[in-house]
Amino acid sequence: MAGNIFGHILRLVSFGESHGPMIGGVLDGFPSNFTVDFSGIALAMERRKPGVGKFQTTRSETDEVQFVSGIHEGKTTGAPIAFLIANHDQRPADYTGLSNFFRPSHAAFAWDKKYGHQDMRGGGRSSARETAVRVAAGALVAQLLEKYGITISACVSQIGSVKAAVPDNAFVPELIYSTELRCPDTEAAALMDILLAELKSAGDTTGGVVSCRITGVPAGIGEPVFDRLQADLAKAMMGINAAKGFDYGDGFAAAESLGSAHNDPFTFADNVIRPASNHAGGILGGISTGEPIHFRVAFKPVSSLGMSQRTVDIHGTPKDLTIKGRHDVCIVPRAVPVVEAMAALVVADHMIMSGIIRHNNS
Repeated sequence: MAGNIFGHILRLVSFGESHGPMIGGVLDGFPSNFTVDFSGIALAMERRKPGVGKFQTTRSETDEVQFVSGIHEGKTTGAPIAFLIANHDQRPADYTGLSNFFRPSHAAFAWDKKYGHQDMRGGGRSSARETAVRVAAGALVAQLLEKYGITISACVSQIGSVKAAVPDNAFVPELIYSTELRCPDTEAAALMDILLAELKSAGDTTGGVVSCRITGVPAGIGEPVFDRLQADLAKAMMGINAAKGFDYGDGFAAAESLGSAHNDPFTFADNVIRPASNHAGGILGGISTGEPIHFRVAFKPVSSLGMSQRTVDIHGTPKDLTIKGRHDVCIVPRAVPVVEAMAALVVADHMIMSGIIRHNNS
């Protein structure tokens, strides 16, 4: 099976299934002599883990990360950093009886066409459980980026039809993660809460949008053609489970804008030339401008519904299907730390390619 490795120089290999004994990863290309803050990694895992909040799956996992190589006496060695995350609350029996169905909008149908079978145990490799690997690796990488003055913060900016106001000063992790829905707009969050309560009662689900802001990336990071910074960010985000859309800067709104309104004129102040506005979202021609990088990721509704759906079994016979088990009403709040983690991996990779971050961190 291909497609389990992400990155150019800083490369993450992910392995494991949702209801297997464990998941894990190998992070290769991370600089040596970096002191690891294990409590920071644990905090990131806490923010992603299931079983927290009334609209999330009731699956309960500790999500403790066990590092088995690449770190000695609290410092990275430059060798591949391998880690494991145990699946303590796996319940494959919840999916007994579904092997005769292709569940609506689940990846199992496409998986079966490619591999000749489907992993019914919570989706296997297609499960959001796999994102714990990305958060573990991304949390470590985010610590490295902080040393270079780079911060990454994401939040929920939309759930269903409810849109939040998220100005630049709203991207404060302490504020965002103090709320169950990861939305800094308290009025919008209250409406989101009402919507999700109604959907949970009805056995339905919804999607939403995660917005992300990256600050401190110096101008000149990225490549001008196929490895553009925004292209790698798009690949990273579209590789997250349930992601359906990506835009940066003004994004799709630029399609209906005028050039005179969308252009970012340059200004000279404090002996620095910089854009006077930031419709470009911090990236021009695939390369960072030094301005904050803004992007959004749209996520579809969770496919596993508590209500009955009319579908067919593997023989084509019409059936009514109700999916049991433990599922989120909306995956978007738990996607926030995943978006941050994947953004960290991309930015650090490009910082290494640029030579600003070197393999020997001493």
